[in-house]
Amino acid sequence: MLKRKYGDRTGWKRILDREFRQMFLDTEEFTGNITLLKIHKVIEPSFVQYRDKRVCIVDDGYYWLQHFPKDQHYSVTTMFDARGKIIQWYIDICKENGIENDRPWMDDLFLDIVVLPTGEMFLKDADELEEALEKGMIDGKLYQMAWKEANQLSDLIRNEQFSLLGLSKEHMMKLLHNGK
Repeated sequence: MLKRKYGDRTGWKRILDREFRQMFLDTEEFTGNITLLKIHKVIEPSFVQYRDKRVCIVDDGYYWLQHFPKDQHYSVTTMFDARGKIIQWYIDICKENGIENDRPWMDDLFLDIVVLPTGEMFLKDADELEEALEKGMIDGKLYQMAWKEANQLSDLIRNEQFSLLGLSKEHMMKLLHNGK
């Protein structure tokens, strides 16, 4: 069974006070749902380690912008610090994106790509994808699709052709001013 993740992240206990906005966009550059989680107060900050870099991804005043592109097999979460500076892009490879009871979601396929503002890129959780195949949580078709999607996105990112990364700040501002 795949894990369904919702854009509003209502089950996230670390966040004590939040604000949430979302909207559907249909533009030349992007079609799908976008969500913005403004994190007012957390129990404690959260950090991740990428080689020699320790990166804070959640703290008071942070923003998480998430793109759920229509008919695609990925979702992009852009994490901003309290000053509005991009910390990282986190790309979840997924079976599909959808909406349920006005809540955007994605069905996570384990494999992830992290891109830092420096251009460094990290592939994450390949072991989880392997384990899901071995345990029968996914079939060979979904396994192959996850790798194909991750490889295509990685190539686009390396060649600076994944335009969604460049739209993050613009889309965050749209949600801040027009989101519901």
